[in-house]
Amino acid sequence: MRVFAFLGLASLSLCACSGDDGSNNNWWGPGDPHDRDASHADGSDPLDSGPLDGDNPPDAKNDADPPDGTPEADADDPVTTVAVSHTREMRGTWIATVSNINWPSNHVAATQKNELIAILDAVKKAGLNTVFFQVRPEADALYASNIEPWSRYLTGTQGKDPGYDPLVFAIEESHRRGLELHAWLNPYRAKAGNVGTCASNHVSNTIPQAVVSYGNYLWLDPGHPDAFAHTLSVIEDLLARYDLDGIHFDDYFYPYPESGVAFPDNATYAAHGNGMSKADWRRDNVNRMVAAVGERTRSLRPDVRWGISPFGIYRPGMPPGVTGLDQYADIYADPLQWMQAKSLEYIAPQLYWPTTSKGQPYGALLTWWDAQAAGSGRTLFIGNASYSKFGLDEYRAEMNAVRNPAATATHGEIWYNVGQIVSNTDGLATMVATEFYHRPAATPKLQDASNTPPPYPAMTVDTGDVVVLSSSDDIRYWAVYQQKSGPWELVRLIPSSVSQFHLSDGTWAVSAIDRSGRESEGVVVEGSGAPGDDPSDPPGPTYSSCTHSFGGSYVHGGCSPSYQCCDGSWKTRGSCGACVCEESTGYTGCGM
Repeated sequence: MRVFAFLGLASLSLCACSGDDGSNNNWWGPGDPHDRDASHADGSDPLDSGPLDGDNPPDAKNDADPPDGTPEADADDPVTTVAVSHTREMRGTWIATVSNINWPSNHVAATQKNELIAILDAVKKAGLNTVFFQVRPEADALYASNIEPWSRYLTGTQGKDPGYDPLVFAIEESHRRGLELHAWLNPYRAKAGNVGTCASNHVSNTIPQAVVSYGNYLWLDPGHPDAFAHTLSVIEDLLARYDLDGIHFDDYFYPYPESGVAFPDNATYAAHGNGMSKADWRRDNVNRMVAAVGERTRSLRPDVRWGISPFGIYRPGMPPGVTGLDQYADIYADPLQWMQAKSLEYIAPQLYWPTTSKGQPYGALLTWWDAQAAGSGRTLFIGNASYSKFGLDEYRAEMNAVRNPAATATHGEIWYNVGQIVSNTDGLATMVATEFYHRPAATPKLQDASNTPPPYPAMTVDTGDVVVLSSSDDIRYWAVYQQKSGPWELVRLIPSSVSQFHLSDGTWAVSAIDRSGRESEGVVVEGSGAPGDDPSDPPGPTYSSCTHSFGGSYVHGGCSPSYQCCDGSWKTRGSCGACVCEESTGYTGCGM
């Protein structure tokens, strides 16, 4: 058994592999400027930290004891490390819960869990790495909260306990699959239409002075101090209690205008306008909220990614020829100010138009947004409209635009919504999995994180069986690279909760990627034997292929978009029978 451990320079000499300038494996071609996520982005030599060239005195290993709990290493088994990295990319999708758009389909807790498992399995299978899970659609909570009531979309009644915490469940199941989970909140919408009565602990009853009616909606008045404090307390609570990877707002700030209906905030403006014009005051209300969320996130959870997905057009004519809603003037959102003030880490404008659109040209808008993000040192993701069913050729064109090397601040996309990934509409999930997401990728390093990488992992390797000894605290993945005939290539991202895995015949390097996206050097090891299963993959089917008379995609004991069991009936988990066949899609059906 060989022990590879971080013991410090006094106890273990390190050997650096040279000639690894090609270790950044770009799936869209070598030398791509997107590939800027090496562990030492400051340009320093990752090995220039001490006498690593054999100059230590012969008895140096006796000069210091190894850290407590670190296994001793044989003197003739030095650790060999290598600089590794790969092209980072956000590969996200929104899971919408308002009006039960994507989840859940009914009010039975067991069924809800099964449905969410099926969604996450489909996301993993398609090669995505992040889900944006809507946890606050209308000043409510799809999680256990002492501040706001349980969401009506869980049980049909606002304030009714569903019997479990969906956010805890979603986080655990996402992380088990190596997926990030970002909590998606609507900061101001308090009631999404004529959807029923509100619970006694809803903001319409607890702080009615800060809630207004607008059309069929209830809205937290962004200019009211009580609304500001309440929403901020919700976010602080989420950051403090849940193992989140991100906090996310969508495009709802002041409501999208209804013809002839004015937003009723005259009294608030009179009390708190501070001499500004009403339009500037409204924008300032939103700007202060965005800045405050950024400050709280950096203070409470600096490893959490905070960003917003605004409407895709900033102002008509920007860039020239663009027509459409003016979010700056109509909903008082100013994404340029947020980026310039560095109030957030990223924006993800919703470019829900095809590349062939004249008034809302996808490519020109992407280029414009990319320039704004690059100029302010922020990250850009692009919101793509899978729900529009534009067809595979259009989505290929959009993916190619996102990955254009000229788009220097753009690092991925988010699909709205997950329904088309789960149902593989027009083959979308298959297309992205096989043509764009066929190699794994972690999300980009947080913009404001330091360039200090985590220590490389300590581990034992015995005939290809790896046991990671390092703590998984603050680590998101163990990244496994393989060296064949060329550069190091990322082949697996293993959730840090997994401490044992197998490496088959070949030369490998295993690094640690932390919660901020920083990556350590890779420890070079030799594997042995046949390939094993990816520990982050759910158990796969083992039965022969077949066809189901009801069609659709099925998972073992779980729910599909249309039916739970092969006979079309809805049943609780495990009551459909054992898996007996595998559809051509790769999903498994359940027997009767």
